[in-house]
Amino acid sequence: MTGRERVLAQLEGREVDHLPLMPITMMFAADQRGVRYRDYVTDHCVLAEAQIYTAEKFGFDYVSVISDPGREAADLGAALEWFDHQPPAIVESRALLAEKSALARLKPPDPRRGRMGDRVAGVALLKARVGAGKIVEGWVEGPCAMGADLRGINTLMLDFLDDPAFVRDLFQFAVQMELAFAEAQLAAGADLIGVGDAAASLVGPRIYDEFVWPYEEKLVEGLHALGARVRLHICGRTRRLFAGMGRLGAEIVDLDWMAPLEEARRVMGPGQVLLGNIDPVEALRKGTPESVTAAIAECHRRAGPRYIVGAGCEVVRDTPEENMRGLCQYARATMP
Repeated sequence: MTGRERVLAQLEGREVDHLPLMPITMMFAADQRGVRYRDYVTDHCVLAEAQIYTAEKFGFDYVSVISDPGREAADLGAALEWFDHQPPAIVESRALLAEKSALARLKPPDPRRGRMGDRVAGVALLKARVGAGKIVEGWVEGPCAMGADLRGINTLMLDFLDDPAFVRDLFQFAVQMELAFAEAQLAAGADLIGVGDAAASLVGPRIYDEFVWPYEEKLVEGLHALGARVRLHICGRTRRLFAGMGRLGAEIVDLDWMAPLEEARRVMGPGQVLLGNIDPVEALRKGTPESVTAAIAECHRRAGPRYIVGAGCEVVRDTPEENMRGLCQYARATMP
């Protein structure tokens, strides 16, 4: 099977020859190819080359355009601080929506231009070069993450209590913008859309169910209506959010290492495809090839057959190659 065939078969509940392999690599991929991370996030040709090189070197079943959370925010006019060897950071002291009234004047950018357009071009390049053999993954921000990018994370947390109507308007704007962004990536050849909503892990179940989940649901439903498969990525401590995450209907749910995998399986049910859960620092980066293999085998045991191999979050840039190979070899040698 090709990597693309393998992932699609796993998502559809069909037989596969071995476990699919989909670890998130960003700075790791840039370092593998020997390029500055600033170039990786600003030039889709550099990103695509690093993704393809890394995926082929380690035998991944996919490539991805995930790079940083600042693409949409930048095209809306948010201030970013740039670094040569780290992702750009949104300058919260100059938050685009420091004044809530600015939301009414905000217009969704054209996803074919600017930093969003560079990501769309990255999808097209990846599809042209490896799309027949590997899954091509697009990426958008989830509503809570996008709200935090535009408002500032601490301010947004207060908004949940101080101005619920504003939060709902903000999340609705985010969903509409991200669906347009996703549609452009799908048109360019994406097989799967990743949704990164890390900020959602910072709220409790009441706020998640009342404010965040309804807009994640709108986003997932909208992506499905566009013909997309969805990978939900909420890193951090998501245990209290399992029930809602499982109800969203995303084809893949990523689980960070703090999330108890057995409980996620019990709450989300036997049909949900789960991904990851190995600690990217203590287990993958600091371990040995043998301990990495043992750790990912335990994740697989707890998750059951509806599982994809990957780390709990992004693979750390200085992860030893032999440890990465321990992770990958387990996937290639193991049936679901």
